[in-house]
Amino acid sequence: MFTKTASAELDPERLARPRIAEGVAVQEPMEAGGPWVLHRGGSRYFRVQADLARFTRILDGTRDHEQLAAVLGSPWTAHDVDMAVRKLADHQMLDDGTKPRRRHRRVRFIPPLTVQFTLLRPERLLRLVLPALRPLAGRSGSAAALLCALGGLLALVAQAPSVRQALGSPLPPSTYAGVVLGVLATTVVHEMGHGAVLTYYGGRPTRMGVMLFYLSPAFFCDVSDGWRLPRKEQRVRVALAGVVTQWVIAGAAALTTPLTGPGLREGLIVFAAVTYVSGLLNLLPFVKLDGYLALMSHLDIPHLRDRAMTDARRALGRTLFGGRYERELPELPWAVPYGLICLAFPLYLVFMAANLWGSAFLSMGAAGAALLLCGLGFLAHHLGRGTKSLVREAREAGARTRRIAAVGLGAAVLATACATLIHLPYTLTGGYTVRDDGRTELLLPTSADRSLVREGATVRLLRSGVTVQQQTGAATVAGAKATAATAPLSMLLPVRTRALPMPVISYPLAVAATPQDRTGTAQLDAGKRPLGEWLYVKYVAPAVRW
Repeated sequence: MFTKTASAELDPERLARPRIAEGVAVQEPMEAGGPWVLHRGGSRYFRVQADLARFTRILDGTRDHEQLAAVLGSPWTAHDVDMAVRKLADHQMLDDGTKPRRRHRRVRFIPPLTVQFTLLRPERLLRLVLPALRPLAGRSGSAAALLCALGGLLALVAQAPSVRQALGSPLPPSTYAGVVLGVLATTVVHEMGHGAVLTYYGGRPTRMGVMLFYLSPAFFCDVSDGWRLPRKEQRVRVALAGVVTQWVIAGAAALTTPLTGPGLREGLIVFAAVTYVSGLLNLLPFVKLDGYLALMSHLDIPHLRDRAMTDARRALGRTLFGGRYERELPELPWAVPYGLICLAFPLYLVFMAANLWGSAFLSMGAAGAALLLCGLGFLAHHLGRGTKSLVREAREAGARTRRIAAVGLGAAVLATACATLIHLPYTLTGGYTVRDDGRTELLLPTSADRSLVREGATVRLLRSGVTVQQQTGAATVAGAKATAATAPLSMLLPVRTRALPMPVISYPLAVAATPQDRTGTAQLDAGKRPLGEWLYVKYVAPAVRW
């Protein structure tokens, strides 16, 4: 099934005698009653009706619309041919006379912000493991997977104090390295799970490799061939296979924690917790992850998210600007609210990531602040793209320019008011250390704004872990004169090591409540700032202050 896009502008002569574009292939159903698929460029699949698929096959550029209708026979007419040609042209399936781009086989850019690097073709490998997969595909295999995943969760709940300790305390570099390697290996197996289930049902996974997904590194396995599967239940299982595989691995790791020593146990706990949570996040249906693919397959509506976001933009445009709009998904009453959430969710993810990891990045100085600013720059880019699409669709729907300008002016006034009138508490994040002579010092990265450090300012002293921070002490700044110093990475990040020294600036502290640890995270209360100033001081200034 096609989604409606902007009409392609083709030479009238090429529309009169259409030819299929290079790289477009027609794939027959895998079994009777299954979908026909148009395959373009090695990565994009479009489900179509059988008559449109057969029509596509005869487009060789030698026949006009009347001749095509005659070849196809009743009930095709020249008008039907014209409609079908324009539908194919809208989706750039027809030869437009331009020389096709020669894309690198192993590198692909997928808008808006995904770059894929193909490492291997997994079809042969997965066919080799198919005999071992068959016993796991039955009810007994599903029951065993469920028991392992649930048993692991219960094991973590039973040792809740150990879980809190592991997630809320600094860890040795070797433990972090083990967790990262374990997560990477699990992600590879996760993607292999998608491909294995697709292979089990007779499909063909085409590519596997690494990618930058919204600036975050990840793995991928191209299972677009799943659209050829005849039953939607099969496509749902392909979509969920990765998360199931991931949770089985997490469950197995959690079940082994009571049998291991303290050092290995905390690493396994962190690995299991991270793997469970990442699997849960993968089920969110608001971005193009496994949960969305499963929902789209269950509803049997291709391009569900894009079409729902189009309906949401049009509903918003009708409310703000007026005009007439056509619904993409009139059969789904919840399409508009779902689309609104999909539009806003990438912004929420970036905001939450900035809150969760912002302190760690800012503690790394100007380089870390620059990386954080790049992520927030994507958020601004996403907002700009959405606004541009909203205005374009409003104009196409007949909205008046005066009203669009008035709404834009109102939005600017509202944004200015929010940036001025909303005040947020601002904190400087760094570390603290208790010296051998008993002196306690505040340590800040060299990119920190020294003008915010004033004598008497309140400082919270915390124990920082992978995901949890716990306040264990309190202090005030005893003097506003900074001293250049060096500090190990553990004083600014939750790493249990005395190595990796880095330059910092140091301030003396007067301790009001003695912290439990000799080193940890420190947060200085710098008062409240207007929202606009808060954003600049927190995210922009550290990136340009060397």
